[in-house]
Amino acid sequence: MKIALELLGCFAILASLLTLVKSTYWWIRILDFPRVQVAVLSILVLGLYGWFIGFELLTQKIFAGLLVLAIVNELVHVYKFTPLVRVQALRSKLKAPKNSFGIMISNVRMSNHRYDRFLKIVKETDPELLLINEPNQRWADALAELDGRYPYCIKEPLENTYGMMFFSKYKLSHTEVRYLVEEGIPSFYMLIELPSGKKFDFFTVHPQPPHLNKDTDTREAELLTVAKMAKESPYASIVAGDLNDVAWSYTTNLFRKISGLLDPRIGRGFFNTYNAFVPFFRYSLDHIFYDPAFRLIRMKRLPAFGSDHFPIFIRLNYEPLEADEHEVPVADAEEQEDAEELLDKMDVTVPETSATPLPTSQSQERS
Repeated sequence: MKIALELLGCFAILASLLTLVKSTYWWIRILDFPRVQVAVLSILVLGLYGWFIGFELLTQKIFAGLLVLAIVNELVHVYKFTPLVRVQALRSKLKAPKNSFGIMISNVRMSNHRYDRFLKIVKETDPELLLINEPNQRWADALAELDGRYPYCIKEPLENTYGMMFFSKYKLSHTEVRYLVEEGIPSFYMLIELPSGKKFDFFTVHPQPPHLNKDTDTREAELLTVAKMAKESPYASIVAGDLNDVAWSYTTNLFRKISGLLDPRIGRGFFNTYNAFVPFFRYSLDHIFYDPAFRLIRMKRLPAFGSDHFPIFIRLNYEPLEADEHEVPVADAEEQEDAEELLDKMDVTVPETSATPLPTSQSQERS
């Protein structure tokens, strides 16, 4: 038992402390995901080792100290997503908000064929804006009835698990399908007009996750590119999608600070969306970040429908006059330098936003 606990403890210590390295190597960045699980493992090893073996020797005390360090390192990253801290995104105080709208995002999993279950959730939730990640042509055909519910859409179904579709009940004044960093990995940009005439930017993303022989340079570059576009836009912005990154990672935090967008989960909960099949290993991969000009009405994770992701829903209200009440995340000089260094390394050019619009691409308006 002693050897087994020591091996498990060393694994937990290494898994925790390696995340302190600012590297895009896949085998380091993938350790950003299981922080809660590593913390639980470290606590169990520490407790069992103390109960059965003890910490009398100097080496055992060092082992215990490293385990405590690992636990603290993991909890420091995730505690913000508990009620122990103040919420970052404030709730709307209006009893009858006039510029409210719901957003539903869902990675449907290309190999999942339970189209009817997904459509049922869409109909019951009835979001004004619907983002679908990972659809192929079969999914696009199966969801054709949504064309009657949503007068505006952008569709880019692909067979590589990175297809994307966006449906809107509101007018899309400007739309683009962009391949910002990698071929075959689309990103959408659109300017949405509310019934009141107010407009805001909407960006969608779905970069690749870290995996064997796939480092995270392109993921970071895509997220930071979108962050800079959102920051430079003259309109309030929303960024949504399957980021293939967790809410507590350095990259996601850097994204928030560069963009100045809010995370409604801070101070409220994890809202884990992946993996729907494995309860103990669930992470917050599907995100909705938004400008301080918006106020939160409600947010919830929706039921499973056969995908490995849960859908997530959020209702916001556009209240620009109250934006100053938020504490907006800001990047310091070192973080700005980190972002610029990564973008320079990947030789990424940040496209213009709606201030100087490019030609409309693949948008469909139906009467």
